[in-house]
Amino acid sequence: MGGPLTLLLSITCALAVANIYFAQPLLNSIAQSLEVAPATVGLLVAATQGGYALGLLFIVPLGDLVQRKALILAQLLLSALALAVAGAAQQWPALLGGMFLVGLLAVVVQVVVAYAAALAAPGQRGRVVGTVTSAVVLGILLARFTAGLIADLAGWRAVYFVSAGLMLALAAVLGKAVPATDVPRLQGSYMALMRSVFGLFIREPALRLRGLFALLAFAAFSVLWTSMVLPLSAPPLSLSHTQVGLFGLAGIAGALAASRAGRWADQGLGQRVTGIALALLTLSWVPSAFAEVSLLALVAGVIILDFAVQGAA
Repeated sequence: MGGPLTLLLSITCALAVANIYFAQPLLNSIAQSLEVAPATVGLLVAATQGGYALGLLFIVPLGDLVQRKALILAQLLLSALALAVAGAAQQWPALLGGMFLVGLLAVVVQVVVAYAAALAAPGQRGRVVGTVTSAVVLGILLARFTAGLIADLAGWRAVYFVSAGLMLALAAVLGKAVPATDVPRLQGSYMALMRSVFGLFIREPALRLRGLFALLAFAAFSVLWTSMVLPLSAPPLSLSHTQVGLFGLAGIAGALAASRAGRWADQGLGQRVTGIALALLTLSWVPSAFAEVSLLALVAGVIILDFAVQGAA
C-alpha cells in the first residue's frame, strides 16, 4: 500500500462524498430553475440523505460478500449515471429521483475506506485509514465552495455533469491501478448477511446509542445548511453561489478543533466529550439565529456546529 495508491483512494473518497453536499448552496437556483417553492426545495437534501442512509444499510455490507474492487467500480459507474440524470432533470420528480440515487451510491466512500484498510499492512493500517478518512472530511468541507464556484461560472447543472465525468475518470483509473487481491470475508446469502447486521444492532446498546447521536447531529447539520441558503441568496444579502459556499470553508476550523476531541476520547473521556459536543450543538443555534443581521455571527455558528457534529459523531 504505497503513497500513490493511498492518494488515489483518498481522492476517490473526497470526490464521492462531495456528491452528497453539492446541492446545499444551489437550492435557490434549483428552486428558480424548476419553479419549485422554497418550502419544497429542501426535500432535495432529504432525498439525498435518505438514499445515503439506505445505502449504508443495504449496500455497504455487500463488501463482505463480493470483491470490493468490483463493488467500488460498479458504484462509481452508477454514480456517474445518477449524477447525469440529476444534471439533465427538467422536472422536479426526476431531480428528486436522481438525487436519491446519488446519495444511495455515495456510500462507495465506506467501501473504499474498508478496502484501504484491507490492502494496508498491519503496521501502516492506522496511517492509511486516517489519511483516507481525512479526505472524506475535506471533501465535505470543500463541496459547497466548489459547487458554488462552478454554478456561478456555468450554472447548477454543470456541477453534476462535471462530477459525473470525474466519477467515470476515477472508475477508469481505479480499474487499472487498484489490485483485485481482496477476497469476500463471508460465504452465504445476502439475506443471512442482513440478518447479522440487524442482529448486531439489537444486541449492542452502545451501537444504538452512538447511532442515535450521529443521526441527530447530522440532522442538525443538514437543517442549518438547508435553511441558511435561501435567506443568504435572497435580498437584502443576495450572496452569490460562491459566497454562500465559502461558509463551508469556515467549517474547517471546527473540523480541526474536533481532532483534539478525538484524542480526548482516546484518553477515556468519550462520554464527557460527547456531552460537551451535544451542548455546543444546541448553543450553536444562538449565533446562527442572527444570520440576517451579522454574517460573522453565522460564521461563528457554523464553526461551533461543525465542531459539535464531528465531536458527537
